[in-house]
Amino acid sequence: MNTAPADGGPVVTSTSTGAQHPSGVDGGVGTTALLVAAARAIETHRPDSLAQDVFAEHFVRAAPASAGWPTRLQQVRDGNANPLWGRFARYFGLRTRVLDDFLIRSVHAAGSRQVVLLGAGLDTRAFRLDWPAGTAVFEIDRTQVLAFKQQVLDGLAATAKAARTPVPVDLRADWAAALADSGFDRSAPTVWLAEGLLFYLPADAEAALVAEVDRLSAPGSALAYEVKLEPDLMACRDSPLYTATAQQIGIDLLDLFVKEPRPDSAGALTGRDWSVSVHTPFEFTHRHGRGPLPEENDALAGNRWVFAHKPGPTAPPPPVTRTVPAP
Repeated sequence: MNTAPADGGPVVTSTSTGAQHPSGVDGGVGTTALLVAAARAIETHRPDSLAQDVFAEHFVRAAPASAGWPTRLQQVRDGNANPLWGRFARYFGLRTRVLDDFLIRSVHAAGSRQVVLLGAGLDTRAFRLDWPAGTAVFEIDRTQVLAFKQQVLDGLAATAKAARTPVPVDLRADWAAALADSGFDRSAPTVWLAEGLLFYLPADAEAALVAEVDRLSAPGSALAYEVKLEPDLMACRDSPLYTATAQQIGIDLLDLFVKEPRPDSAGALTGRDWSVSVHTPFEFTHRHGRGPLPEENDALAGNRWVFAHKPGPTAPPPPVTRTVPAP
């Protein structure tokens, strides 16, 4: 996530590993990367798992902010009934699976092997997905976040399954230049992902980011991102997801979200001749046979997953590659 200065901040020592790492994930929006990592760890150990991320629990244990959080549902007293580690964690597991599928299918469809993760956080797709030969994955995020991730992965002797290039730059800075300097080929189709990022950006920053992605995208490129469409975020301020997250791990998501009206990024892409589809997460719950369903006072009701394709020599990939039957 990219709402803090690109460099600086104190160095802290992990109570679980004794290793030094920057504090990029130990406060503010950065801590939400640990929340998602914990959710992915829980999903990994479910008997009906939708996505596997064997690295996720190591990030959780390595950061002082999350060292005591659960990484398995069995460690949660009320299990699936817990709004945070049950329903919300399952949402992140479903999101991970859907976006995993989108990325792999899009890389094959685009005839390109270039992927850019915007606000990559603790994403480990370069290590855990079966990429086609020759795939290059660029991970853009703040220096501290990428340094912490690299230190944990080095400690695990993790081996990437693609040519992985970290790009340490704040998305408020000239990230396009930093990406180009890292070997990005603007003439080749690119698969872009902004997972769990746009909630935290001002409206003008979101609009600028989408415009820049369009500018850098050759025909045949694809993009997936997540937005919230509620006209009033505070209308769901008492949602169990928000209250449980604040009470159990001290993250006030509503305090972190930008509450101004959101731009119509899907409409902007359509106006630039992209083909765009917008989906609720609940659609994928039905397709995969598990995941969150709508409920009263639902903090997920306004969430949308957007999939876009820039016309080129290939057909746009559908957002789902396969459906897993319910166990």
